[in-house]
Amino acid sequence: MKKTMITAAACVIALTAMTGSAFADDYKIAVVPKMTNIGWFQRMEEGVNEYNEANGTEYVYRGSAEGADQAGIVEQMLAEDWDAICVVPFDSESLAPVLEKAREQGIVVITHEAASMDPKYFDYDIEAFVNADYGKHFAEAISEFTGGEGKYIQFVGSLNSVSHNEWCDAADEYFAAETSMEKIGRYETGDDTTSSYNQTKELLQANPDIAAIEGSASTDVVGAAQAVDELGLGGKIAVIGTSMTSLASSYVDKGVIQTFSVWDPAKAGQAMIELAKYVLDNEGAAPESLPVEGYEELTPDGTVLYGGARVDVTKDNMADYDF
Repeated sequence: MKKTMITAAACVIALTAMTGSAFADDYKIAVVPKMTNIGWFQRMEEGVNEYNEANGTEYVYRGSAEGADQAGIVEQMLAEDWDAICVVPFDSESLAPVLEKAREQGIVVITHEAASMDPKYFDYDIEAFVNADYGKHFAEAISEFTGGEGKYIQFVGSLNSVSHNEWCDAADEYFAAETSMEKIGRYETGDDTTSSYNQTKELLQANPDIAAIEGSASTDVVGAAQAVDELGLGGKIAVIGTSMTSLASSYVDKGVIQTFSVWDPAKAGQAMIELAKYVLDNEGAAPESLPVEGYEELTPDGTVLYGGARVDVTKDNMADYDF
């Protein structure tokens, strides 16, 4: 019996030497957010932690409070022998060459919110929805509130953020084709509430005829709503975009934010992990579904995979999405 146990142990050691791990779940996988100090990505970290607890894994969540640090963080990781890196790009231009290096090293790269990046920079990108549909939805909601008239501004976390600009581009197309609304400009906030607040105040004072504000980062509409509320314009200006109940609830209750859309960042983080594992297990093949809520059915478009995880939140259903 002792001889049998020694032989079995030797087999495990040999398997580990060949594969780098004794079991498939021993893959070395990291999730790298845009930044770590905002509610959206703190929620994503909760999702990674919940996944590890449920599955007995030790996947890593690593990032910085500054989005500008992201490329450097991933660059440092290239010397650490990762099986897969899952990343939500903050600045796609600075991150792209680093992701290219990762792939050249044989690291599986999974992205999220990066559908329009050149596919040479990732193995697969997973999206909660089709980005153009998301942006069009905001434009439709704004048009309903304004009657399709007036001026509007847009906020994005970064002018190089792929998803944020895709949403705004789709909204612009809708406004141009279906309304008489006039765009004043698109402004960068760095995913910072204070930035969107300050810029909104300045823009409203310079352009008192602004009828609508579209926000892309989860913090954008919150800062904008604070400025609108302080200026006594709540309910007179459409404030619509991406956010979370934990950030936006007070302004939704007051009617300053009419509606926001969201997908659960915790589930997005888990979907990236599941996708990375599938790709590693199946020699680069893509799945048709993932065991994560909102991603049970995937629609492929080349190496971009679309789920159906968008939720539209108003005062009436906000309690159902309390994160």
